[in-house]
Amino acid sequence: MKDKEYVLKVAKDQNIRFIRLWFTDILGFLKSFSITVAELEHALEEGMGFDGSSIEGFVRIDESDMIALPDPNTLSLLPWRPKEQGAVARMFCDITYPDGSPYEGDPRQVLKRTLKRASDLGYIFYVGPELEFFLFKNAKGTPETLDDGGYFDLTPLDVATDMRKDTILCLEAMGIPVEYSHHEVAPSQHEIDLRYADALTMADNTMTYRLVVKEFAMKHGVYATFMPKPIFGENGSGMHVHQSLFKGDRNAFFDPKDENHLSDVAKKYIAGLMKHVSEITLVLNQWVNSYKRLIPGYEAPVYISWAMRNRSDMIRVPGYRPGKEEATRVELRSPDPACNPYLAFAVMLAAGLEGIEKGYELQPAYQGNIYELTEEKRAELGIETLPEDLYEAIKVSEKSDLLRRALGDHVWKSLIENKRMEWNRFRAQVTSFEIDEYLPVL
Repeated sequence: MKDKEYVLKVAKDQNIRFIRLWFTDILGFLKSFSITVAELEHALEEGMGFDGSSIEGFVRIDESDMIALPDPNTLSLLPWRPKEQGAVARMFCDITYPDGSPYEGDPRQVLKRTLKRASDLGYIFYVGPELEFFLFKNAKGTPETLDDGGYFDLTPLDVATDMRKDTILCLEAMGIPVEYSHHEVAPSQHEIDLRYADALTMADNTMTYRLVVKEFAMKHGVYATFMPKPIFGENGSGMHVHQSLFKGDRNAFFDPKDENHLSDVAKKYIAGLMKHVSEITLVLNQWVNSYKRLIPGYEAPVYISWAMRNRSDMIRVPGYRPGKEEATRVELRSPDPACNPYLAFAVMLAAGLEGIEKGYELQPAYQGNIYELTEEKRAELGIETLPEDLYEAIKVSEKSDLLRRALGDHVWKSLIENKRMEWNRFRAQVTSFEIDEYLPVL
């Protein structure tokens, strides 16, 4: 754990002149304002005031004074910023009221509350997300891809090769380790995977990752997007989240005596995700466009199921390798990379803990291809379906006691209200599909 003295020393040693204070609104958009190094000590002690009334999901105009309190553990230089007149650093902030009490509408505080619940049970929550994204020539009109590559393809003269390299070097310079990078299945689609970390660190890292990807795409003259489904007829972008619980240095998901090496804790955790995933889908897949990805035929999960190793299921348990007990984990494949990572990690953990605390029983895995089953057979096996669109996700979330408890009343109400507005705007649109399909014949 780092403290004020550490931050002030680094600022002096690295000739830091400006510090960007970062936080997110409830939708996961990064917000920022800058202070000079002369204000840094005051900021660390008392925080910096700002008007919260203009931030989505925060407060009304008559209660707008908020405080951004920097977290010393998150100090990092921004390598892409020029250093001729002094370096620029960033710090993530916790949002508080002027009296110093935590603000219940701060997504970072939402995650911290859920992590405290896990900690009270003796657990540390680790996650490893795989974020996919597309690179296009620009952000205007019909997306123009940069290549026709596929999964793991090495595409010659591809701007993305150097762009991914520069992105990874920047992330590592910021103390964010990377495991893999490669071309994904769709044309101009890519993936960079971050190394496992505790959930709060990873949420901060995810926000940083998304900004760094966009920064270096712009430097290479292209546009990066985490939009879940930008191209009709191609795979969308997912954010598969590997997750596990540890007790100290011991992986609580591992059991050497179980045939699949899964502990009772792991099975109850999976059962919790299975039971509550529809309720938390509004957080994991929060945009109208998210549900264009969640359709059969494009490697995105539709049915609520789990299996060992099988990548067609919503929850996959990667195969055990001897001597790698710490790697035993659960992979949830439904989230997309345009979610708010603080809220997403919080609700996934809340669902899993619910299964542990209430002793949910995990039903046997179906090891075949669920997509080849008839609707009647799926019903017979008790295999349910994720919400089909944003409206359905809203209706399920409105009735969810678990989601309300995990997010807190303020964020729960604000998120649902925002999503209702988005759905109403969407359903009022006349789309190009309708014009092409109906205008010539009706």
